[in-house]
Amino acid sequence: MARAFSTTFSSSPYFFDRGAHGTAQPITERINPHSRPIVSYYSPKGVGQHHYGERHPMKPHRLTLTNALVMGYGLDKQIHNIYDPRPATQAELEAYHDHDYIDFLSKVTPGNQTQMRQMIDVFNCVEDCPIFADMLDFCRMYAGASLAGARKLCAGTTDIAINWSGGLHHAKRGEASGFCYVNDIVLAILELLRYHPRVLYIDIDIHHGDGVELAFYQSNRVMTVSFHKYTGDFFPGTGKLDDNGNGPGKHFCLNVPLQDGIDDDMYLSIFKTVIDDTVTAFRPSAIVLQCGADSLGCDRLGAFNLSIAAHGECVNFVRKYNVPLLVLGGGGYTIKNVSRCWTYETAVLVGATIPDELPATVYDSFFEDSHWKLHPPLTGKVDNQNSVASLQRITTSIRHKLRYLQGAPSVAMQEIPPDLQGLMGDEEKNAEERDEESKGTGRAGEIRVDTSNARNEFFDGDNDVDRDDDETPSTPNKRGRGASRRGGRGGRRGRGRGRGRGTTAPTRENGDEDTEEVVVAPPRRGRGRGRGRGRGRGKAVDKDKDKENSNPAVDSSSGTPMDVDVDV
Repeated sequence: MARAFSTTFSSSPYFFDRGAHGTAQPITERINPHSRPIVSYYSPKGVGQHHYGERHPMKPHRLTLTNALVMGYGLDKQIHNIYDPRPATQAELEAYHDHDYIDFLSKVTPGNQTQMRQMIDVFNCVEDCPIFADMLDFCRMYAGASLAGARKLCAGTTDIAINWSGGLHHAKRGEASGFCYVNDIVLAILELLRYHPRVLYIDIDIHHGDGVELAFYQSNRVMTVSFHKYTGDFFPGTGKLDDNGNGPGKHFCLNVPLQDGIDDDMYLSIFKTVIDDTVTAFRPSAIVLQCGADSLGCDRLGAFNLSIAAHGECVNFVRKYNVPLLVLGGGGYTIKNVSRCWTYETAVLVGATIPDELPATVYDSFFEDSHWKLHPPLTGKVDNQNSVASLQRITTSIRHKLRYLQGAPSVAMQEIPPDLQGLMGDEEKNAEERDEESKGTGRAGEIRVDTSNARNEFFDGDNDVDRDDDETPSTPNKRGRGASRRGGRGGRRGRGRGRGRGTTAPTRENGDEDTEEVVVAPPRRGRGRGRGRGRGRGKAVDKDKDKENSNPAVDSSSGTPMDVDVDV
């Protein structure tokens, strides 16, 4: 009796019959090893074999699909170097993360998670961040690849480093968050800062890059720019327009909050405007670009209407600055679109042109519904809730913040401190910073301080604009006879207003006779006749100089007041 067998994977055809849809032929020409830019591709072996869980949206298998398409198109021949990097060590992970947290990741397993329930809650490894087999090995793989790319960029042996397994931007120093356990982006930026004075971080994931922003919130050497959906309750709930750094990092954190359904034209317009202004103001010496593909249309967790071509145009725009560039993956939960997107962006980065037909791979079944096309229709699925006016308001606010930079910060290259978020001394806030807290950045700095002075205001010293040109201020020293030198009406003798107090200065006359010249402080301005401390009559020095030597010197210790004749 013959036994009927069902069709199995091994009995199915290796490649699908595409009929009239066609198949892309791989590139066969190899890149000139001396051509620029030099592109390095990092693909840790086995990183795509890890599994978060059956119903978990994060699928590392998307990395396997991406590598298959990259090799199927022959892009490996257009890449200068392809590496299987070593995993990151515990010491390298602890350059940012807490020792207790990394130690926990090394010990927890699906088998002992019940006994470690309290620590699991402390380190937030619940729901979105489940415990799965070989979890720390997975983290060490993608973190090691990002660190290897950063080291190559620092050494100057590559111009563009690509690691699609990296870009997990939600992880914090001491806890997991948003499918992310180790923040490879922060580790890579710390490595870049050992050589590069300023690093620009750009995030085009639909979720806010809160982990990276928090790590460098008080640093003026790292500018973070995040384009993301923000409604207040959309994960992670951060990234509003007014969040712009603190302390030395004030105005070095930019957020571009967007609404559902933004299309290609709007996204590219605001992206190019903001990035161009930021690069001009900040002048980065290296750029880290996180290319989360959940901002594509039709994503399982996203709500934008971006096409693969528009997403790739953002990458191409950043590439044209010819600044050392580290390109990382990130979110993306419709894996067939994620693998298409990152394959297309790999072609953009190496400068190759690839056809719309996909190459034949063992994963043809993933792409059958789109007829094996590289650019399936992904747009128009969600209503666009962004307006031109709202985007213009965001752009104006970003430009207002960039004016505070006043040129790129210069730094003295020193050893990187182990704790970038250590306690910093409270700094006194200036008026503009106080305005930002009370009014927001949109109206900050609008107060005008009038520095003009009224002409009738009283000033002392050099600021006294009403003082006569030849009037010389006096220093009180002794009481006695004196003379007042005044211009204009200097020939008349009269009694001045107020109390005459003179100062004496010793002078030498004819080289052999000591005399005293008595100078009277200028009287206050007034009308009429004033009263002095005494009633006697004195003589003016300039009128009775010939009798001056015969008069006894006035004893400064005697408290006898006298009237003084003053020339007015």
